[in-house]
Amino acid sequence: MKTLCWIILTSLATALAGRAAMTDAAEAEARRKEVRQTFLKDIVPFLQANCYECHGNKKRKAGVDFSRMINRPEAADYRRVWQLALTSVRDHEMPPREADKQPTEAERKRFADWIGTIKFLSVQDPGAFVIRRLTKAEYANTLRDLLGVDPAVAAELPEDVAGAGYMNTLSPLQTEQFLGVAQAALDQALGPVGGKPTKLAKTLLGEPPSPRSDAREAARKVARSFAGRAFRRPPTEEEVEVLVKVFDLGRESQLAYPEALRLMLKAVLVSPQFLFITPAQEAVADQPIVPLDDYQLASRLSYFLWATMPDAELLSLAASGKLHEPAVLRAQAKRMLADKRSRALFDGFGAQWLGVGGLQQKTFDTAKFPQMTPALRAAMYEEARLFFESIVRENRSVVNFVNGDYTFLNGTLAPLYGLEKQVKGPEMRRVQLADANRGGILGMPGVLAGTSMPERTSAVKRGVWVLEQVLGQHVPPAPANVPTLEKQDQQKVASMTLRQRTELHRTNPACANCHKLLDPIGFGLENFDAIGRWRDRDDSGGAIDAAGELPGGKRFATPKELKAIIAGRQDDLARNLTEKLLAYALCRELEGYDQLIADQLAETLARDGYRMQTLISEVVTSYPFLNRRVQTTVTANAK
Repeated sequence: MKTLCWIILTSLATALAGRAAMTDAAEAEARRKEVRQTFLKDIVPFLQANCYECHGNKKRKAGVDFSRMINRPEAADYRRVWQLALTSVRDHEMPPREADKQPTEAERKRFADWIGTIKFLSVQDPGAFVIRRLTKAEYANTLRDLLGVDPAVAAELPEDVAGAGYMNTLSPLQTEQFLGVAQAALDQALGPVGGKPTKLAKTLLGEPPSPRSDAREAARKVARSFAGRAFRRPPTEEEVEVLVKVFDLGRESQLAYPEALRLMLKAVLVSPQFLFITPAQEAVADQPIVPLDDYQLASRLSYFLWATMPDAELLSLAASGKLHEPAVLRAQAKRMLADKRSRALFDGFGAQWLGVGGLQQKTFDTAKFPQMTPALRAAMYEEARLFFESIVRENRSVVNFVNGDYTFLNGTLAPLYGLEKQVKGPEMRRVQLADANRGGILGMPGVLAGTSMPERTSAVKRGVWVLEQVLGQHVPPAPANVPTLEKQDQQKVASMTLRQRTELHRTNPACANCHKLLDPIGFGLENFDAIGRWRDRDDSGGAIDAAGELPGGKRFATPKELKAIIAGRQDDLARNLTEKLLAYALCRELEGYDQLIADQLAETLARDGYRMQTLISEVVTSYPFLNRRVQTTVTANAK
């Protein structure tokens, strides 16, 4: 009887789930149709009347041609164009103020509202799995965890180019470099050739086979074991056979058994299966979308949070087929965030987001800022890292990135805060801040230095950084041929403050519209000099005026008040961080359907008080994190 009831309940649940899926699909299709009709009825005429003259098939100013975007407005390539158009139209930057015809406020609003619905034109699509080479840091960390070597063994590799995305090629020179690093790593891990073997050598290579045993089969066993860890999944028989052939080649070249094994391990360390993160090659006939298998998921999770290979627990869960279960994934993410290896999340994501990754190389005027020593730059980076990690590990609200009232200082960094008497010595320690102008990323010296010029502050750079990196707004690029402040008439501006010089710059009509949004935020942080010290007067001796007004009439007079306004935009803060973290986890730019996923994640985040671990947990259990597109395109009928 119990069995019969179970069968009935299971069948009913399956039927209800299927019906719900059909309903969801029907609702999504109806929404797509509605958005498309609005586009054809209202938006295309708006573009034709207000935009085509400069951005149509006859003129393509700034390379923008809206006429080409009509057939597929949801295409990923057009996303930034639409976002910039939204900003320009909403802020009355476009059409130009001198244009004879201007749209009404209702038309501007209708255009802006529609851009927010473009994402509904996209069909369910997790995006392609990005096949990419390990970064320098990932490669070094993986060698550390695979062989127990110092990550510095990979120091000779060139630095990854910031902003260039993930690499997916290997040049002949890079191949030579990886061969050299692999040899050095094996020497460090196994001991020198012909010398006393290390403890790890005995574990990896085992005892040499006796003269009567099959050395080739012994090598096959070593190949299968080592490749299973190095490839982050069980190797195929073909892969094992290729490695054994490398062993054979070593033996044919008169290498002793241990040296032939070492050659085989070296082949593993320079193989594409080790150097690249790739999806499995399973057959998926007629399936446009497939879930990642648990081994792929283990690698995606470990390189996201640790920038290294999966550990034994992740691989064990993958082998058991349990890792993809949402509860298991969430538990693993929580475990991994508590591990010291989660520092990699800041080094890979947080440092890039906050703009502190290049502090050691950033140029500063040594006469004006002799304090910018390597030690101070390192302390600035560590302050940002420890603050980021405190929010992650303590599961604080992401809003605390802006309104936090504590930081981490040592004796090198404390003078920038005026706390040199309270904090001494090289050790970084948590410090509660009494000055509400400080605290959070907006008053952090590393961030402020990263958004400054070599010899002065930059209200524009700081304003752009807050809008784009904190609030997620898109700022149009500066018009061509607009002179910098340094090219102003220096005699005319000699007695002016930096704010007055910047406001003079805004008299150029090409600059005015953007600067009215950027400059108030930048000026609100002007009490902090180019390396983050508090000041009441700028370099010219004029009094700092940090007052400003943001769109919507919100006024402020101090960094404290500016921070409060920005922290009050918690939904914008959370949505922006959601998008950036999701894109980092997927190793690609977000596309149309990803925006719907980001909506869902941001809504869940808001319901749980914007907690950082909730965001990470939702990212690792999200649809695009768990699935991948197999076919080039996905139709509206794909599920």
